[in-house]
Amino acid sequence: MLFHSFRFLIFFPCVFFLYYLLPFRFRNYMLLAASYYFYMCWKPEFIVLILISTAIDYFCGLGIAKFRKSKRVSRALLSVSMCMNLGLLFFFKYMNFFGETLTAVCRSISIPFSAPTLDLILPVGISFYTFQTMSYTIDIYRGRMKPEQNFITFALYVSFFPQLVAGPIEKAANLLPQLRQSHPFSYDNATYGLKLMAWGFFKKLVIADRLAALLVDPVYQNPSHYSGGVFLLSSAAFALQIYCDFSGYSDIARGCAKTMGIDLMVNFKAPYLSASIREFWQRWHISLTSWFREYVYIPLGGNRKGPWKKVLFVTITFFLSGLWHGAGWNFVVWGLLHAVYLNADFLFALNKQMSPPPRTFCRRILHRFSSLCSLPLTFALCSFAWIFFRANSVSAAFYILRHSITGIKTPLRYIKAALLTLYPGPVLTAAVLFSLLLLLLFDVVNERQDPIRLISAWPVWLRWPIYLAFLLLLLLLIPRESTTPFIYFQF
Repeated sequence: MLFHSFRFLIFFPCVFFLYYLLPFRFRNYMLLAASYYFYMCWKPEFIVLILISTAIDYFCGLGIAKFRKSKRVSRALLSVSMCMNLGLLFFFKYMNFFGETLTAVCRSISIPFSAPTLDLILPVGISFYTFQTMSYTIDIYRGRMKPEQNFITFALYVSFFPQLVAGPIEKAANLLPQLRQSHPFSYDNATYGLKLMAWGFFKKLVIADRLAALLVDPVYQNPSHYSGGVFLLSSAAFALQIYCDFSGYSDIARGCAKTMGIDLMVNFKAPYLSASIREFWQRWHISLTSWFREYVYIPLGGNRKGPWKKVLFVTITFFLSGLWHGAGWNFVVWGLLHAVYLNADFLFALNKQMSPPPRTFCRRILHRFSSLCSLPLTFALCSFAWIFFRANSVSAAFYILRHSITGIKTPLRYIKAALLTLYPGPVLTAAVLFSLLLLLLFDVVNERQDPIRLISAWPVWLRWPIYLAFLLLLLLLIPRESTTPFIYFQF
């Protein structure tokens, strides 16, 4: 079920009212049934995979805690949990990819081998809920938390509908205690959640889908029809599209949960206001970044084994992160590019510490200039990497890169040709620019204070006209044909 579908407009109010009408002891049963229905609207049979993950991790968690003194047994139970979850993920997401790769390698060395191709459909959200359930058993094994005794509560933790399909990937220590508590109706929670949902819908429907339809999809679906600055403009538009699409989903998910008194973690913090790639990854898809840091990077050795091993561990982590995003070498290249960015930043900073330059007037001027340039430079590096993420293949990405320099010797004509090629008309151009201006204003204000809380504190005569104007703007600017799924549903 899509958040921006008519079915959800009926589903969510029903869940909301039932949640507060039912006694506390029945709420989790209702939420679990609603979550399973929400998921089964895509393909009912895939609910079996969620039930398998839920049952295995529930009993493995209990077993790990019970046999904690026996390292051999607890480690075996943890292995069962991880092998089952990673096995399901590998079979549905990576089986054909590795088969095709193995076939290509064998052919390159003249071995007559062809791996069978399976007719598989990727279950929606499998990458998210498998990581969420694995973190639960790992944390129990590490002694960081006790297992959940109530099966219904744990099943709801795995399948809570707002964040089931595309996150944020919640830690059990954050979400499980909230699912055990009774949340009385709160006008503040309900109104804040609805406002956050409205902002998420604005980012998805008005900005992301509009950018996709006008500037991104036409170019990336038929790259042979374009050249020059069109590719750069389209790639920059995709950087904004994927941010608004994914953070829009997270805002809607957080808003849904907030109306029921449940706080999900913030998954995005204005990533394109980052002054470095390192800061970008502290602001982008925070739940996944923290997952890889805690369960991959730090166990490998993290910062503890010297600078060159840190470079290796960062590379491995981002290789796996790229592979997590999609079963394709273009996603791997995207991940490795970010590893190169981060390692270069780390080594440059290390070199500066070892031989700090003298603090002169010119040095201070250069520092100020570099600070001003760091935001657009970070955005440019991210946009460059997004080319591989969005392209249909690595070869398509290199085609785009090669042809993006066509005509660059005449910069003014290069820019003008790009703008004229993708120019959608004055009305749509004004709508896109105004929407992006609102996005920028929201993110800048959010650096210091929550804009929703800020406006809510204003007088009634001031804030209600703003709410009504925003709703009118949302209704006017939503593309009528907008039923595009969220980008991260494919992961």
